[in-house]
Amino acid sequence: MGFPEGFVWGAATAAYQIEGAAREDGKGLSVWDVFCQKPGAVWQGNTGDIACDHYHRYKEDVALMKEIGLNGYRFSISWPRILPSGTGNLNEKGLSFYERLVDELLAAGIQPCATLFHWDFPYELFLLGGWLNRDSADWFAGYADVVARRLGDRIKLWITLNEPNVFINLGHLSGRHAPGMKYQTAQVLQCAHNAFRAHGKAVQALRALGARDLQAGIAPNLFVCVPGTEDPADVEVARAMNFAMTEKNMHSNAIWFETPITGRYSEDCFRVFGPDMPHIIEGDMETIGQPLDFVGANQYFGHRVRRGANGHPEILSWGTGPDLTAFKWLLLPEILYWGPKFLYERYKLPVYITENGLSNADWIAFDGMVHDPQRIDFITRHLQELERAIREGTDVRGYFHWSLMDNFEWAEGYKERFGLVHVDFRTQRRILKDSARFYGDVIAGGRRMSGQS
Repeated sequence: MGFPEGFVWGAATAAYQIEGAAREDGKGLSVWDVFCQKPGAVWQGNTGDIACDHYHRYKEDVALMKEIGLNGYRFSISWPRILPSGTGNLNEKGLSFYERLVDELLAAGIQPCATLFHWDFPYELFLLGGWLNRDSADWFAGYADVVARRLGDRIKLWITLNEPNVFINLGHLSGRHAPGMKYQTAQVLQCAHNAFRAHGKAVQALRALGARDLQAGIAPNLFVCVPGTEDPADVEVARAMNFAMTEKNMHSNAIWFETPITGRYSEDCFRVFGPDMPHIIEGDMETIGQPLDFVGANQYFGHRVRRGANGHPEILSWGTGPDLTAFKWLLLPEILYWGPKFLYERYKLPVYITENGLSNADWIAFDGMVHDPQRIDFITRHLQELERAIREGTDVRGYFHWSLMDNFEWAEGYKERFGLVHVDFRTQRRILKDSARFYGDVIAGGRRMSGQS
């Protein structure tokens, strides 16, 4: 069977991680611009001020996408590059950049997929309370409206928020990411509620264009419970655990998928969080629960579970000497089978794998090339699992590898390399890694992954 006709083979990036030009052409400050200036916040004091200089090199980068053979590219739009203060006056130079990028992509035969928010919240709006301020949903809706009116005729695939579970929790609970807050549970949940409202209002702004072929979705990070065996009892335990919450788990799928897709908070949320649940005003849940065309899933993490001897769910140990990426994340390719499968079964929405990839220890070799056999193996294993899910009836429409190129990896700075393209950050020279050429061969052949090595 292989992958279906029209499958989107892509790669993904985010504005702050690659664009640079942090203070050029009228761009306003984001919370990440400010957070990176805080001593000790980012590895070795790295910043996104220059990053991959994509703002000036986008034509070169689109040419690389075409050389690889991508037919899709997921990128994010920088809110403060469009509206420097977050609201109010439009920065024409900023919006013009994205128009030129989209036109370049279309000319290269690459479908643009735009993410409205990938963590670079306008700093001036953060000073007014950020996501804790109920008005944040309307601020975001105004921004979404501006972008949709200018780009909606050329972009058909839209994602409102990237990984709300990550930017809310790491930015507002642990303080590890911008803006570096350590709020109490009730405040964190209120931030999440306002982000969900912002998502819903952004979908409304996109729908207002009246374009019948426009598709809108959201892309949380999916934490997958993989059954330890394919015994029906273990499968049922895993299925239930993917969408249940028995304790205060701020990363639970029961919050980040269930709420925006169904337009309601699960009973588990009310039972576990009790009085810490956000203040809900009449109409909020209707706004949040806007009908979606697809669900995006960023997939990196999972753990194996089984039905324990007492009948209760049991999380299995990683074991001695587990297979780990350079970032020390567990290699568990089955997440790309079970994750989409469980999502599609539950929500009956087409699925896009909006991110999947690994940080790898790769560098320029003596021969001038970048050899990354681990990434080739990673891609092969994961696409085999994804193909299996599709073969068995899961409606998966596309796969976006993270990332197109090595970039600024948030609090880890330039320590972690996720790219198909190697970037020398001193010279900005790009080199296609072996994995980029392998991925291009997969795309060009449209072949089955089963049995590949």
